[in-house]
Amino acid sequence: MSTQKKRAFQIEAFKHRVVVDPKYAEKTWKVLEHAIHEIYNHNASGLSFEELYRNAYNMVLHKFGEKLYTGLVTTMTAHLKEISQSIESAQGEIFLDELNRKWVDHNKALQMIRDILMYMDRTFIPSNHKTPVHELGLNLWRDVVIHSSKTQARLLDTLLELVLRERNGEVINRGLMRNIIKMLMDLGLPVYQHDFEKHFLDVSANFYCCESQKFIETCDCGDYLKKAERRLNEELERVSHYLDPRSESKITNVVEKEMIESHMHTLVHMENSGLVSMLVDDKYEDLQRMYNLFRRVPTGLTIVKEVMTSFIRDTGKQLIMDPERLRDPVDFVQRLLDLKDKYDKVITMSFNNDKTFQNALNSSFEYFINLNARSPEFISLFVDDKLRRGLKGVGEEDVEIVLDKVMMLFRYLQEKDVFEKYYKQHLAKRLLSGKTISDDAERSLIVKLKTECGYQFTSKLEGMFTDMKTSHDTMQGFYAGQGTELGDGPTLSVQVLTTGSWPTQPSPPCNLPQEILGVCDKFRTYYLGTHNGRRLSWQTNMGTADLKATFGKGQKHELNVSTYQMCVLMLFNNVEQLTCKEIEQATAIPMSDLRRCLQSLACVKGKNVLRKEPMSKDIAEDDAFFFNDKFTSKFFKVKIGTVVAQRESEPENLETRQRVEEDRKPQIEAAIVRIMKSRRTLDHNNIVAEVTKQLQSRFLPNPVVIKKRIESLIEREFLERDKVDRKLYRYLA
Repeated sequence: MSTQKKRAFQIEAFKHRVVVDPKYAEKTWKVLEHAIHEIYNHNASGLSFEELYRNAYNMVLHKFGEKLYTGLVTTMTAHLKEISQSIESAQGEIFLDELNRKWVDHNKALQMIRDILMYMDRTFIPSNHKTPVHELGLNLWRDVVIHSSKTQARLLDTLLELVLRERNGEVINRGLMRNIIKMLMDLGLPVYQHDFEKHFLDVSANFYCCESQKFIETCDCGDYLKKAERRLNEELERVSHYLDPRSESKITNVVEKEMIESHMHTLVHMENSGLVSMLVDDKYEDLQRMYNLFRRVPTGLTIVKEVMTSFIRDTGKQLIMDPERLRDPVDFVQRLLDLKDKYDKVITMSFNNDKTFQNALNSSFEYFINLNARSPEFISLFVDDKLRRGLKGVGEEDVEIVLDKVMMLFRYLQEKDVFEKYYKQHLAKRLLSGKTISDDAERSLIVKLKTECGYQFTSKLEGMFTDMKTSHDTMQGFYAGQGTELGDGPTLSVQVLTTGSWPTQPSPPCNLPQEILGVCDKFRTYYLGTHNGRRLSWQTNMGTADLKATFGKGQKHELNVSTYQMCVLMLFNNVEQLTCKEIEQATAIPMSDLRRCLQSLACVKGKNVLRKEPMSKDIAEDDAFFFNDKFTSKFFKVKIGTVVAQRESEPENLETRQRVEEDRKPQIEAAIVRIMKSRRTLDHNNIVAEVTKQLQSRFLPNPVVIKKRIESLIEREFLERDKVDRKLYRYLA
C-alpha cells in the first residue's frame, strides 16, 4: 500500500495593494471632532454611534491612534475651558448649582465619548501607556475647571461657609453639598483631601476651640457635656449625609480634642457641678454622658476614675473616723452598705459596668474599712442584729441579699480572723439564747464563709450547730429515762458544748441555788453514764432561767433572767435585805458581772424587781438591795436583760486583740514550716513575702511577728541560720 506525501499549506499576502487616501486621517478626525462638539452641545440625538465607532476603529487600525488621542485631549480641554468660564461667571448661590449641572453634563458626555472610542481605550491606550478616556476626562475636569485660579478658592470658601451656616442652625441644601463632595471624591481621594478635607478640619478645630471656650465660661458641667454630645452627634450626622465616611474619625477627633480633651480637668473639677457634685446628687444621666464622652479621649476615664476614687476614699474615711457614727455599730455598717449600693448603682447605670471602675470602688472600700481596727467587730454586730431581729418577716430572697452584702464587706477585711472571733461569740449567744430568727439563714451565711475562706474557717462554727442538735437529743433521752424521779422540781434544759468549738472563756461556776443543784447533779450522772471519758463543767455565766415571782397584792409574773440573776433573786426568798458584798459572798459571781446583774435588776425602769439604797446607777459594795414588793408590769412575762455594752469596751477589745494575736502565732509558724519544707533554703525577705501571700486570705501578718516566729522556730530547731549569710535560713528535717 503506497503512502501519499503530505502537502504543506501556506497563506500568502494579498497582492492587491490598498491605497489609503492621504487625507483619510484628517477627514475621519473631523467627523469625530464634530461628534464630540455635538455631544457637549447636547445635540447627540442625530449622531450615528455605530458609524462613529467604526471611524474611530479604523483610525486606530490604520495607525492614527496618536492623532485621535491628541485631538481628543485638545477638543475636551477647549470645551472644559468654556465650561469653566460659565461656572466662574455664576453669581452667589447659583455657583454650586452651575458647577453641579456642568459636572453632570460632563459625565454624560464623557460616557458617550468613551463608548465611541472604546476600541482605542482597549488597544491603543494600554499599549502606549496613555490615560484611559474616562480617567482623562476626570483629570481634565480637575485641572481645567476645579483647579482654575478663580474656582478653586471660591469652591472651598463656599463649602466651608455652608458648613458654618449649618453649624449655626441654618438649613442648607444637603443634596447639593453631597453631589459636590462626591465630585471631589470621584476626582480622586487626594483631591478631596487637599481641596476640602484638610481645610475643613482646620476650620472646624478653630470653630470648636472658640465655642468650647465660650461654653466653659458660661455653662455648668452638665450643660457643657450636653452641648459637646450634641455637637459630636451633629458631626456624625454631617458625615453620613454628605462627607466621605473616612472623614468621620478625623472630624470626631477634632471635636473630642477641642471640646473634651482640652477641658477635661476643668470639667471634672468644676465647682458645684463637676464629677463630685454629680456623684453626690446621683445625676446618673450626666455621669453616663461624662463616661461616654471621656472614654473617647486618651486618659479621659483615668481622670474620672481617679477623682471618683479620691472622693469615695475621703467620704469613707470621714464615715469610718466619725466618733458619732462609731457609737452605733449597726448604723455604721448600714451606712457602709448604703455607700456601696450608691456607687454600685452609679457604675451599673452610668459607667457601663466598667471593670476598672468596679476595681477602683473595691480598692477604695478595702482602704477605708481597714482604717478602723473595729470594722470586723462592727460587721459581726451588724450580722448579729439582723439575725436576731432585723430580718424578721423578710422573705428568703431578701435575707440572701443582706447576707451577700455582708459577705461583700467581709471580703474587704484584711483581718478576717478577727471577724471570725467576734462572729463566733455572737453566734454562740444567739444559739444558746434561742434568739436566731432562722437556722437556714445562719447556715446560709456559714456556707458563704466556707466558700470564701475554706473548711478550716467554718469547721468550729458547724460544730456549734452539731452540739445544739446533740444537746436536744440528749435532753429528750434524759427526761425519757429520769422523768418519774424528777417530780415537780425545776425543769432543766442543758446545752452540752464541745470545748474548742465554742468561744467560752474559763469561768468559775457560781453557787447555784439548792433547788437547782439536785437536778444538775442528776443530769451530770446521766450524761457521764452514757458518755465515757468525758468531763462536764458548768458555764453558769452563759445560761438563762424562767422564775415565777409573787409581788405585793398577790401579783404574779414570770421573769426571764440570766443564770447569775436567778442566783441573786433566789437569795431574797429567805432574806429581806442584802448588800452587794454579801451577795457576792453568797453567789461567788465575779464582781464585774455582779454589778451588771444588779444594775439590770434594780436600776432599769419597768424591770426593777429589786430596790437599791442609795438609788443611783453605780453599784458600790455596801449598797443595800431589797425585794421590790411594789413592782408592777402590764406584761405577765417580763424579760430582764443584762446591762451590757453592745460593742466591747476598750479593755475587752484589747483582750480580744491579744487572743487573736496568740491564735495567729501557730498559723504563722505553720506557714513558715510549710514554705521551708518545700524550698529547703530561703532568705528572710522571701520568707516574709511567701508567708504574707499564704495568710492574706485570713489576715495580714506583721513582718515583725514573722521575724519573732522564725526566731522561735530556730530555738526549737525547725530552722537554722546559714553560717555565712545570716539572712539565709535552712530547713532542718
